[in-house]
Amino acid sequence: MNKAEQKFLYELLETPSPTGFEMPGQRVWSNYLKPLADSIECDAYGSTWATLKGKTDKIVMLASHADEIGYIVKQITSEGFLRLDRVGGSDTATARGRRIRILGTQGDVTGIIGNTAIHIRKDLSNEKAPKIHELWVDVGASSAKEVEKLGIRVGVPAVYEGGPFELSNGNIVSRALDNKLGGYICAQVFKKLAEAKNKPEFTVVCLNAVQEEIGGHGAKMATHRLMPDVALCLDVTHATDTPGIDKATHGDVKLGKGPTLTHGTCNHALVVDRLVKVSEQNKIQLQHESSSRYSGTDTDSIFVTREGVPSALVSIPLRCMHSVVETANPKDIDHTINLMTEFVKSLKPEDTFFHQL
Repeated sequence: MNKAEQKFLYELLETPSPTGFEMPGQRVWSNYLKPLADSIECDAYGSTWATLKGKTDKIVMLASHADEIGYIVKQITSEGFLRLDRVGGSDTATARGRRIRILGTQGDVTGIIGNTAIHIRKDLSNEKAPKIHELWVDVGASSAKEVEKLGIRVGVPAVYEGGPFELSNGNIVSRALDNKLGGYICAQVFKKLAEAKNKPEFTVVCLNAVQEEIGGHGAKMATHRLMPDVALCLDVTHATDTPGIDKATHGDVKLGKGPTLTHGTCNHALVVDRLVKVSEQNKIQLQHESSSRYSGTDTDSIFVTREGVPSALVSIPLRCMHSVVETANPKDIDHTINLMTEFVKSLKPEDTFFHQL
């Protein structure tokens, strides 16, 4: 990752785009790809895609999602405190004592999610994670009217403060790596293909979909419109190499050992086989995961569109998912970029990924 690429990733991570409010992040993403793409388009709800014309009209879609988890203002009290609701899978167990960035109508406002001092909390031995309605936010106001003057009303979204940084081993830490990292990787694959001497055989459509965190709605709408011949969906998965995680329950996935490839359910066996072959031919590290019913990603929305889209899920191992300290390894990022690039380059005009009797 060179300095320009890191700047792009960090700008994506620092730009709030909670579910339903993704457009600031989409503008950062699309501006990066505009010089490389034959076209950039956006649909009614904000899903955005870049197109690189290939030698044929067949389409390979590389899909990530633009939205991040967050909060939304549910109530403003007469004393000037805010009550919140979740946007996506925000974890209230990590919420108290955090700084929060409220995306007000007059600009961003910094607040804090309150934390009653340990000295005066009752029955600590039986203490549980707070429920969402128990969280309160202080923005420095003493009345609802003062809150209103700050440009905060019911329905404005918020995200945690938590910009990117690196640990001593080079691992990247930030909120919203799920799945700004996917958007970054898909953009780098697109860049590699656009700058190559030879055009790919398939036309490449790079999709950054909205509303994954609440059900994959953006990917469903965009795939219905684009109807690719084959799709790779890129998201994050749980690295299970930290203390306290049961591998028998959650599988064995390590940070720094390459992306994972998911087998089963929404994952088309022939697309999976091609990815395995590409990884072996190009000596790309690859880990494996299973899916018993559904993947919990946009792949579930993509593969069932119309008469079906042959699809596969590639995932980046991530520690501490849905927190302000999500952690990823740069080697996994590089391996994923290479895997997806070489997959696109492997496609031939006769490839259909249809099973034969």
